[in-house]
Amino acid sequence: MKSLYDIVVKPVGKRYNNSKKVEGGNLILNTEVFNHSYINKRAKVISTPLHNPFGIEVGEQLIIHHNVFRRWHDVKGREKNSRGFLNESEYFVSSDQVYMRGKPGSWKAIPGYTFVKPLKSIDDLDVNNERPLVGVVKYSDGTFLPTQLVGFCPSMEFEFIIDGERLYRIMNKFINIEYEYKGNEEEYNPSWAQSC
Repeated sequence: MKSLYDIVVKPVGKRYNNSKKVEGGNLILNTEVFNHSYINKRAKVISTPLHNPFGIEVGEQLIIHHNVFRRWHDVKGREKNSRGFLNESEYFVSSDQVYMRGKPGSWKAIPGYTFVKPLKSIDDLDVNNERPLVGVVKYSDGTFLPTQLVGFCPSMEFEFIIDGERLYRIMNKFINIEYEYKGNEEEYNPSWAQSC
């Protein structure tokens, strides 16, 4: 039986990315269920819906919204599963919760989204390591070209770690300027992102 609108997925790995292997041991990074930073955002398609506007196929991997696999507490403190919970290994994902599709090394952004890699700060006096509100296009729906230098609105970027790179997912309508790419801009990828 197929869903009418929702894609059925399973997490690639576990629901939460709470730990890392370090020198043969397991280091726990987070014990909170509500922190969105540690929720898995990668899923594998088990079943496609009857209404499939993006042509997503079974077996494909998706980059999705963090609330799909999330657990949360209600007002009485009871732990609950997200709306997408079907069972411990299967979840429903609506099409507006999908941002990218494909597989490691060959991703394609869903229409309306672009993934941008931040740039290293050029100001020696700045305590931040990256330039604010500017980046190089890594994955796009075709609206922007890869390696295009763009600027975007504040608070419209959402962080994802994809194939060991920290990227920002930005809706195309919030990318408001195209810069001339000189080729000497240095991309910023912190060392902790490479181990994810």
